[in-house]
Amino acid sequence: MADIRSLHDAVADLVHDGDILAMEGFTHLIPYAAAHEIIRQGITDLTLARMTPDVIYDQLIGAGLVRKLIFSWGGNPGVGSLHRFRDAVENGWPRPLELDEHSHAGMANRYVAGASKLPFAVLRGYRGSDIPTRTETVSTVVCPFTGEELAAVAALNPDVTVIHAQQADRSGNVQLWGLTGVQKEAALAADRVLVTVEEIVDTLEPRPGGVVLPTWVLDAVAEVPGGAHPSYASGYSVRDNAFYQAWDPIARDREAFTRWIEENVRGSINGGSNGGSGTGTGTGTGDKVGAR
Repeated sequence: MADIRSLHDAVADLVHDGDILAMEGFTHLIPYAAAHEIIRQGITDLTLARMTPDVIYDQLIGAGLVRKLIFSWGGNPGVGSLHRFRDAVENGWPRPLELDEHSHAGMANRYVAGASKLPFAVLRGYRGSDIPTRTETVSTVVCPFTGEELAAVAALNPDVTVIHAQQADRSGNVQLWGLTGVQKEAALAADRVLVTVEEIVDTLEPRPGGVVLPTWVLDAVAEVPGGAHPSYASGYSVRDNAFYQAWDPIARDREAFTRWIEENVRGSINGGSNGGSGTGTGTGTGDKVGAR
């Protein structure tokens, strides 16, 4: 059963040095507040997994907490490169970064295999790519029924998965809706699961296309309004596009990045606006938009 806890205590208990950590969320529901709490607590030597590492992982990598990245695409959506990610790969600053790169389909299938408690998944993919020569987590398997050779990807089972959602009830059941990405699969594949939510309600009302994660598959829920900022939570907030644009010059410069982290994450008790996503740029997104 999931405990309803403070974000600080939940991160301290569930995320450990050396963990394989998945922080999923596609376009919206990206758990920025939780990432900032990890930075404040200095949890390090992490292996990060994410289908689309964007600014949230740029910050964790630049903070020097990451030794390896398992991913299928990386960039600042609509803007350009992740400069802290590039600096780590190209120059080893602030530390070298090991890479395990996949296709989107490969990453999704790795989570599905992990959630299904299977050792691997099969798909048609990777042909014509050199990715299989660069990783030990892609191989081939021959179909016992047709003789066709297929790609096989090793299951991905994070030590801990952290996601953001719109609502939880007081028993710790969680509901998310909108673009749900692979949050469900990443949660079910993990040993431990922390969910930050916009609000805790008495009753979860069914939503079209909504995903409900029952309390017994979660470890902790933390109420963190605005915890996805600068991304958004459908029905609660809008995307802070100005932040993503402003991030590019901040991330390009080591000193500017370090100063931003110190002022907006490490240097604030609350980690900035809306529970851990202080920007110093753009607008906050804590106001609900059509929440009911």
